[in-house]
Amino acid sequence: MYTQALDLPDNAAAKAAAPASHEAGPMARFEACIDADGRIEPQDWMPEAYRKTLVRQISQHAHSEIIGMQPEGNWISRAPSLKRKAILIAKVQDEGGHGLYLYSAAETLGTSRDQMLDGLHTGRAKYSSIFNYPTLNWADVGVIGWLVDGAAIMNQIPLCRCSYGPYARAMIRICKEESFHQRQGYEALLTMMQGTPAQRALVQDAVNRWWWPVLAMFGPPDADSLHSGQSMRWGIKRISNDDLRQRFVDATVPQAKVLGVSLPDPDLTWNEERQHHDYGAIDWDEFWSTVNGNGPCNRERLATRVKAHNDGQWVRDAALAHAEKQQRRAMKEAA
Repeated sequence: MYTQALDLPDNAAAKAAAPASHEAGPMARFEACIDADGRIEPQDWMPEAYRKTLVRQISQHAHSEIIGMQPEGNWISRAPSLKRKAILIAKVQDEGGHGLYLYSAAETLGTSRDQMLDGLHTGRAKYSSIFNYPTLNWADVGVIGWLVDGAAIMNQIPLCRCSYGPYARAMIRICKEESFHQRQGYEALLTMMQGTPAQRALVQDAVNRWWWPVLAMFGPPDADSLHSGQSMRWGIKRISNDDLRQRFVDATVPQAKVLGVSLPDPDLTWNEERQHHDYGAIDWDEFWSTVNGNGPCNRERLATRVKAHNDGQWVRDAALAHAEKQQRRAMKEAA
């Protein structure tokens, strides 16, 4: 449903285009690499603002993957069949893996994982607003796969061409796995829509509740987005919030028709002149309220995450003790 085709530039050629003279300053070489659509690697010089922007974006992305395990994870024990349980276990496991890839990518920028997690646990760092909404029934799990992961793919495929190499490479694998998540969600909903009237009603209700928060996932309008302009100049971001949102709406409308559900927007209509769908106004007050910690499940999500981290402290302590023991043994044998 979403293309995985990527035209990745040759980084060696791009860096060759940078000024070769030793007289060229680091900023000039950095900008030349960016202008040539090259990749910045951890050992390369980069402006501090570029580094901070990446740490903020990548760590928030990682936090979203980890927090995002919760809305679906609590349905593993209540899945309607063994097949659905196995699929959901694999999906939630994937999300945990995505978080680890992304924390590792952010660590190459000189920020420790402990620092990033402290930011999350104290509420200073943000994560995607969409994960602060409740999953009330099994249809919500399918709608998360179809709409939430579909929006994530739309947003993340351009990140495979991010100017920072570790982030771009992590995103290639993540997008492939997210594509599976979107398909499994859509297939689960198709199955429900072929079931009883009550099942179809559950699907429609879930679509009604998730549609507008999903559209807000792409972030505020371009005119109100504080970081988009500079991120696009640096090649971190490739497509603006509004353009990504439009692409998602255009891709989702025909999918909804196949599924047999209606999208809860009376203003949603095809605009022949623009060759795009027009859609209604998003409630940005709700979006900002949720981002700032006042959504339906903000406190629950964060408390669950902090508890899990604290409960796992003994595992981290044991792993460190074992590593130190192994190191001492190796040093003794080498002596």
